[in-house]
Amino acid sequence: MGIWQKIKDIFKGEHRKMAWFVAVVLVYFIGSWFIGSGNTIIHWIKAKREINRQEAQIEEYRRQIEEMEGSIDQRETDIDTLEKFAREQYNFAAPGEDVYIIEN
Repeated sequence: MGIWQKIKDIFKGEHRKMAWFVAVVLVYFIGSWFIGSGNTIIHWIKAKREINRQEAQIEEYRRQIEEMEGSIDQRETDIDTLEKFAREQYNFAAPGEDVYIIEN
């Protein structure tokens, strides 16, 4: 006798009204859990996706910070790198030099 047969027997036996009542109540609560208001499965899934997205964004920001800190350290210790950065980014020139800006 399979599980489905046992379930059918319960719903057709002498306690069928009680079985149907329990089934309806279970369906109601499970449905409320999935689509009801408040903390539902759908909200949990959306929140988990948002958390994952934000964690990925945090990791990207950490990577960018490490890259920038390395760049800052290099510019603070190497005068040639600092000079190149100042010339390229801010069009700085040494005394007596002319700066020509060519835009594409």
